[in-house]
Amino acid sequence: MTGFSKGIRKVEVALKWDPSPAGRPPTDLDIVAATFGSGDPHGTPAYVVHFDSRSPDGTILLNRDSTDGKGFGWDEVMTIELERLDGRYARVVVGVVIQQRSGRKTFGDVLSPAVRVREGYTVLTEDAFGSVPGATAATVAEFVRDDAGEWMLRPGVHGFDEDPATFTRVMGRAHQP
Repeated sequence: MTGFSKGIRKVEVALKWDPSPAGRPPTDLDIVAATFGSGDPHGTPAYVVHFDSRSPDGTILLNRDSTDGKGFGWDEVMTIELERLDGRYARVVVGVVIQQRSGRKTFGDVLSPAVRVREGYTVLTEDAFGSVPGATAATVAEFVRDDAGEWMLRPGVHGFDEDPATFTRVMGRAHQP
């Protein structure tokens, strides 16, 4: 079937969680996005965007950052303008990592974590990390170009036992079906 599909153009990735109980160290989750070139779509990221970095061309932007989950609604929000990404990028992987400053924490230790990916008002995928309770980081969405050059979403949460420093180096590895 031929159609008028323009693929996915611009998405918002939103992350939320409840604050730690009184007297406990704050829980800090971070959204991370990594772009991969067409020559190495599962290797080393061309660049990574997170709380203290941005994309060189302004196509990926962290709009809101929380260090404790005390925001109202969605605590962290990242915008990814896929339609503006240069043609040399074939893949964008989005992940969530738990900061480990106050001791080991997994998604099972985080109160009410949730992630949502949407385009405009259309929710493309949502998850509460229930399938990865023992993970310290997870990929939550993968955007890839199809043969026509349009972006499509491969949803799915894949857990990792990595700290923030190493997660960005391994988050783009291919997953077994």
